[in-house]
Amino acid sequence: MKVGVVGLGRMGHAMATRLLAAGHDLIVYDPFPAAAVSLGEKGARVAKDLAEVCEGREVVMTVLPTDAIFEDVVTKPGGLADSLPKGVIHMVSGTHGLPLVQRMAKVHADAGSVLIVANLLGRPERAVSGELGFITGGPKDLCDKLQPLLDAMGSSFIYAGATPEAAVVCKLANSFVLGCAIEAIGEGIALTRKYGVDADVFHHVLSDGLFNCVAYKMYGDVISKEDWGRVGATVTIGLKDTNLAFEAAEHNGVPLPAGEVYREHLHACQAAGESDLDWSVMAREQFRRSGLE
Repeated sequence: MKVGVVGLGRMGHAMATRLLAAGHDLIVYDPFPAAAVSLGEKGARVAKDLAEVCEGREVVMTVLPTDAIFEDVVTKPGGLADSLPKGVIHMVSGTHGLPLVQRMAKVHADAGSVLIVANLLGRPERAVSGELGFITGGPKDLCDKLQPLLDAMGSSFIYAGATPEAAVVCKLANSFVLGCAIEAIGEGIALTRKYGVDADVFHHVLSDGLFNCVAYKMYGDVISKEDWGRVGATVTIGLKDTNLAFEAAEHNGVPLPAGEVYREHLHACQAAGESDLDWSVMAREQFRRSGLE
């Protein structure tokens, strides 16, 4: 397929690399030109601006870190709304707020293009290995059209429903539950450490027992080793995603009391200068409050 990729951070760069290796015709763009150099060396065409990354494409994928950047890329003069050919799909793979996605879907519809959400599940290393999960939302036939791209980048695929917001709210809720799991792991390790149990032992109790799953294995390992520099999502990104979940919840009158606990810990980590560490460092705040640091 003829694909454009906008946003070449750790996730976007890894995803673009997978698309290129799968033989797709790729144009890439990032406001920091250095981010595109290695992809250009591997055969991708490097666009000088957003208009060029849209030329002749069937799909343009964005992997952007914040709502503000996402809105700017879509709506500014020469942005995606201005530049995408009629009927072309904007595949949104960054995590963004529900009201903003709804507004941007309308902007695209008014311009004659289409916004489809294909939200990601997985840390950067899973993007490198092509083992991401995808949650898609939008008209089923258009989501199905994206499957050759998803196959190149992922290993599991869930269709959430006929609207983009169906995928958005599933991703936000998934991130919320993961935050609760990280908080619970931290609290469990704090409790067992206070009784002299090695953190790695309790990690194995969890991951070899009732919680034998990717989240508890991966984050349990990070927390038990206190390897906060093994960054998947930073505190800044984790807090952003958490706030987006609260925004969606408040919009429809849904309380998220468990989220208040770990959001408070994320704020404390931010205040402690730990914004660029993995968001599982919220467990370290639990350790501090438990007298373990």
